[in-house]
Amino acid sequence: MQISLAAARVNAGFTQKEVAKALNVGNQTVISWEKGESEPRVNQAIVLCELYNLPIDNIFFGLKSH
Repeated sequence: MQISLAAARVNAGFTQKEVAKALNVGNQTVISWEKGESEPRVNQAIVLCELYNLPIDNIFFGLKSH
């Protein structure tokens, strides 16, 4: 099951600002990831999964609707 980055963040108890700080990126970058306008780099995705305490395939691998 794939879940959204926003849902994973909220379930883990983080704000967008906290995630941005942990990954050393701007708030707008996190917003862009959550909206699907861009994707984090592999190293950033790994850190996100560690923060959210989820396996990477729960967030990043799944069927995308068109």
